[in-house]
Amino acid sequence: MAEFESKHGIVSRAPYELYMAFVDMRNFVNFLPEDKKEGVTADYDSIHSTVQGFPVGVKITERRPYSLISLADDGAPFAFTANIGFDAVDGESGKTDFHIKIDADLNFMMKMLIGNKIKEALDKAVDSLVEMSK
Repeated sequence: MAEFESKHGIVSRAPYELYMAFVDMRNFVNFLPEDKKEGVTADYDSIHSTVQGFPVGVKITERRPYSLISLADDGAPFAFTANIGFDAVDGESGKTDFHIKIDADLNFMMKMLIGNKIKEALDKAVDSLVEMSK
């Protein structure tokens, strides 16, 4: 199992605001650029698409209101779980420490090929959310 953790980013939104944006998988379709939305299907609990010829699906496995959303693969080339954390920032109402952790069942070769790309993508997602909240 390979573990990837994003950096932590302070988002200028309260934990419940961020949580509510991520709790419904249909909202993820709205985050996609128009040219990437084709073939993407989503409902409250899951989202599915085809990426570079591979079917990829993700489903929510746990919702802990305003603090954690856990995801798992739902038809993907490899097994993985992800945790999205929304931690209140002490003394800073209206701010959230946002972070993502992924555990993926990757063999050594796959980890070497895509490990850095996964970490970079997680950090980019955090940076984008921090920037959008300013």
